[in-house]
Amino acid sequence: MICGTDEAGRGPIAGPVVAAAVILDPQQPIEGINDSKKLSEKKRQALSEEIKAKALYWAIAQCDAAEIDQLNILQASLMAMKRAVEALPVAPEKVLVDGNKLPKLNVPAEAVIGGDALHACIGAASILAKVERDRQMLEWHELYPHYDFAKHKAYPTPAHLALIKEHGVCPIHRRSFKPVMRVLGHIPE
Repeated sequence: MICGTDEAGRGPIAGPVVAAAVILDPQQPIEGINDSKKLSEKKRQALSEEIKAKALYWAIAQCDAAEIDQLNILQASLMAMKRAVEALPVAPEKVLVDGNKLPKLNVPAEAVIGGDALHACIGAASILAKVERDRQMLEWHELYPHYDFAKHKAYPTPAHLALIKEHGVCPIHRRSFKPVMRVLGHIPE
């Protein structure tokens, strides 16, 4: 009953930060789990489905852009992980958290730097979080097609920054992030 938790979406300048918590079934090992950033989109998608089918328990939670602006991205990431762990139908014996900071949990927890490549349960959580966040960015693309979220997933690419300058910010842009603040005129270019 060891749970892994990780988040996706700290670097983008729009959309939520999404976290997942996963308790894997030792009787049903899943091949190929790794840090989600080291996997192709197709491989992440396939592994996400396999993880959901074979894990003992899994949950996904998030903090939206307004919460990120209110809390800051680190605290929002920790809150999303806390929500994911607390959304599990059982309390894990221990939680392994990717990174060097811990969310406030009511169960024992350990921070593991690079944990998504070291522990399958954290890698599984990173995959679920990334696939869910990417799915949501495709939905946001449908609502706000002129920002091209489907292509850059809200990372501050030169193309995305040019589109913000051209169209202004939309409701899912993180107003506390410097590139967005520059467009809003809150800080100089």
